[in-house]
Amino acid sequence: MPLPDFLIAGVPKAGTTALHAALVPHPDLYLSKVKEPKFFLSDGRPPAQGGPGDVQTYQEHVWRQADYEALFDPAPPGARLGEATPFYLYDLAAHDRIRKLVPDARLVLLLRDPVDRAHSNWTHLWSAGLEPEGDFLRACDLESRRAARGWAPFWRYLELGRYGEQLQRLFEVVPREQVLLLRYRDLREAPVETLDTIFDFLGVETGAVTEIPAENVTTHVTDSTRNRVIGAALRAGSRVGHGRLRPAWTPVGEWLSRHLQREQNLRRPLSPEHRAALLPRVAEDVRLLEHVTGSEFGDWLDAGHATRRSSLRLAGKIGTGYQSIDDPFGDRAAERPRRRRA
Repeated sequence: MPLPDFLIAGVPKAGTTALHAALVPHPDLYLSKVKEPKFFLSDGRPPAQGGPGDVQTYQEHVWRQADYEALFDPAPPGARLGEATPFYLYDLAAHDRIRKLVPDARLVLLLRDPVDRAHSNWTHLWSAGLEPEGDFLRACDLESRRAARGWAPFWRYLELGRYGEQLQRLFEVVPREQVLLLRYRDLREAPVETLDTIFDFLGVETGAVTEIPAENVTTHVTDSTRNRVIGAALRAGSRVGHGRLRPAWTPVGEWLSRHLQREQNLRRPLSPEHRAALLPRVAEDVRLLEHVTGSEFGDWLDAGHATRRSSLRLAGKIGTGYQSIDDPFGDRAAERPRRRRA
C-alpha cells in the first residue's frame, strides 16, 4: 500500500510546478508522474460541474485510493514518495484527510505575496481564455459570487492567499515540525539553497540537484476583439468538450489556446494602483500569518516592495500552450493526463 511520505501542499501560482520538476531527478525521491492528483481534495467522486474549464479538471482528479496508490507503484525500493497538489493548504477538509491517511507525511509549502499570487492566478486564467472578466479588480470582486455558483477554488483569487487562516487550521491537525514553510522568492532568488533546505527537511542527500527548470510563466494576452472571440470559443468548448466529446474538442482547444497566445508578450506587472486597492483586503490575514508562524511578512504590505525585487530570468517560449515553460516534464507528458490548468 504505497502512500506519500511528503506533499507539496501549497500554494497555486507560487512555483510548485517548477519545484515538482526540480525534485524529480533526486535519486532518493520519487514523485508521481501525475502532477496535482488532487486526491485529498474530495471524499469520493469530485463535482460534476463548475466554472469554465472546471469539469475537465475535475475529471482528472485521482479520487479512488487504489488509483492514488498506483501512482507510486513504480518507485524504486527505499525512495521517499511524494506528490504536488498546491490546493491542499487551502482546503481545510484536506487537512483532516491527510492527517487520517498519512499522519506522518511532511508538507512543503511555498507562499507567495497574496496580491502577486492573485494577479498571477487571474492572468493565467485570462490568458487561457477561461476568465471572461478583463479587469483584475472586478474579477476579484466576483470571486465570492462565483464560489456560491460552484466554481472551483482556482477562481478564488484573494481567498487562496489567506495563508494565516489556512495555516492556523493546519497547525491544529498537523504538527508544526512536519511542515516546511518557504517563500516563493526563496525558490526564485536562491534556488540551490532552497532545494537543499527541502532535501534536508525530507531526510535525503543535499547537493544532489543544482537547478530548477523553467517556471510555469504565463503570457500576457491583450484585450483585443480577436482575443475576446477566441476566449469566448474556449469557454464555450469548456462547457461541452468533455465526456464523449473530449477527443474531438481537445485538438481544437489546444489550437485555440496556442493561437490566443501567439503574441508572446511577457506578463504585465500589477499596477501600483491595483496593489494599493487590494492591500487593505489582505492586511488582516498577513498579520494573522505573522502571529501564527512567528515570522515577518510585513514586506507584503509595502506598496513599493514589488519594484525592488530581483527580476526573474526566463528561457524558452512563454504561455500555457508551450511545453518548454508550462510542462517541464518534456517528452514524458504523454505518460500523464492532459491538464487544462496548472
